[in-house]
Amino acid sequence: MGDLSIKIKIGDREYPMKVKPEEEERVRLAGRQLNDKLKNFREHFKIDDKQDLLSMIAFDAQAGLLKSEHSKIELLKKFDDKIAELDDLLTRTLKR
Repeated sequence: MGDLSIKIKIGDREYPMKVKPEEEERVRLAGRQLNDKLKNFREHFKIDDKQDLLSMIAFDAQAGLLKSEHSKIELLKKFDDKIAELDDLLTRTLKR
């Protein structure tokens, strides 16, 4: 099966796009979440300029991505430390 042609409305504009059927739900959800953020930022910051709102949302998304990447790195470091601990424990146990 080929790509689906869909339209995603962001703010006051519709954007046509082609997506794989298995990605359609995720893409539509992303559009809804973006519109919810637009509404929340508009109400919270009392800003109507779409460019400013979209810039703030892009910044917020990037900051969230960086935070997520940092958390992932910290978690991987903890896993590496725990694996090294277990390896050391196994090595000492097998030497006995």
